[in-house]
Amino acid sequence: MLRTLGAEVITGPENPYSDPRNCNRQAQRLAEEKGWFWANQFDNVANRQAHFKTTGPEIWEQTGGEVTGFVASIGTGGTLAGASLFLKEQNPQIKAICADPYGAAMYSWFKNGDLNTKDGDSYAEGIGQMRVTENLKGIVVDDAYRITDQLALSIIYQLMREEGIFVGLSSGINAAGALQLARDGGPGQVIVTLLCDSGIRYMSRIFNPDWLQAHGLDPNQPVS
Repeated sequence: MLRTLGAEVITGPENPYSDPRNCNRQAQRLAEEKGWFWANQFDNVANRQAHFKTTGPEIWEQTGGEVTGFVASIGTGGTLAGASLFLKEQNPQIKAICADPYGAAMYSWFKNGDLNTKDGDSYAEGIGQMRVTENLKGIVVDDAYRITDQLALSIIYQLMREEGIFVGLSSGINAAGALQLARDGGPGQVIVTLLCDSGIRYMSRIFNPDWLQAHGLDPNQPVS
């Protein structure tokens, strides 16, 4: 899509943030060399401040201040951090929950205070942070849930069939986290999460029957 719009797209292999070949490190280097603008969305706290000023207040207003829990997965961390910081200013009892795919580090960080993550992998795209970004520093997260790809997949297919909502695996992980919080806390909660990606980005994968079968995922498995 970016190329269609006329942009020059520079791609590279997936590497950890500590590796200078990491895409963010390359973006930083190129910006410095060529005078380009580098958004630095992972460590620029204007990211979380935007959610503090907009997303959090919108949730508070639309729930009439009755929200009891906010659930979000982590890409940059800005959404969970900014929204939860605002909501907890209004009511410290509101729970902030991280929904994390297997293999990502934030579950371990919020549960155990470390980044030990040798527990699997996920096909989710755009989430699954392996380090504590500047956007995440200093926030209070009450709990974190490990979400399997199968549960997230079952949820997004149910959303598509029953609600006509076509979203991707990141949204499924968010919804699965909200479901777990609902089960843990019982009736009377007002839980908010975000459907943050479109299923169109996953057409060759989680909406491809051959790919699903090859990877042992079943779109017809009920939500459990």
